Amino acid sequence: MHKNTILVVDDDSAIRDVIHVYLRNEGFHVIEAANGTRALEIMEAESVQLIILDVMMPELDGIKACLKIRETSDIPIIMLSAKQEDIDKITGFSTGADDYVSKPFSPLELMARVKAQLRRQNRIARQEPETVIQVNELKIDIVQHQVTLSGREIALTPLEFAILELLASHRGQVFHADKIYERVWKETAGYTDNTVMVHIRNIREKIEEYPREPRYIKTVWGVGYKIEK
Repeated sequence: MHKNTILVVDDDSAIRDVIHVYLRNEGFHVIEAANGTRALEIMEAESVQLIILDVMMPELDGIKACLKIRETSDIPIIMLSAKQEDIDKITGFSTGADDYVSKPFSPLELMARVKAQLRRQNRIARQEPETVIQVNELKIDIVQHQVTLSGREIALTPLEFAILELLASHRGQVFHADKIYERVWKETAGYTDNTVMVHIRNIREKIEEYPREPRYIKTVWGVGYKIEK
C-alpha cells in the first residue's frame, strides 16, 4: 500500500469525489480542499506528497495558489483546467506546475500522471544535493563558492552569490523579492523590493551579455525573479 498523501483541490465536489475514489483505490491517503486558501492551510498542517490543483476556484485560484506554494515547497503539482488559455498560462507563464491535465479528463490517465510525478520525486530525493549547478555557460560551484561564465571566473559578493545560488537551485520557480530577502538575508522582509532589485541588477551586470535583456535571471512582472529550467 502507498503511504503518500495526495491533496485534491477543486471547488467541484463531484470532481473531488471521483478523484478521491480512484486515488483511494490505488492505496493513497487523500485530503480534499474546495479552494486555494484552504489548500494553503492544509499545507501548513499536513505532510503532503503531491497536489492536484484546479485552476478556476473561488477565494484563491489555482495559479495564485501554485505560485504561493512554490515560494516554500518543491512538492509535485498537477494542475487541472477546462480552459485553453489557462493551460497556456500553466505551461508558459512560470507557475511552477509540474504537469497539467485538461478537463474533461480520464481518471486512469490522471492516476498515471500522479504515479509518474511521485516516481520522479522519489528519484530526486535519493540523489545527493547538487554541489555544482550548470546553467548553459554559467557554472556555480557551491562548495568552492565560485561562479564561472564560459570558463571565466565572475567575482560576486557573498549576497550576490547567495541570490544566484537560490535561483539556480530552484530553476523554474519564481521568487518574490520579499522571499529572496528572507532566504538570503535571514531576516523578516520589510521594504525590500529595492534592496533585492539592486543586487539582481548588479548580478546581471556581471553575468549577462545584455543586462537589459537577461538570458539567465528573468523578471516575471508583478511576481518576482527566476532562472528558467
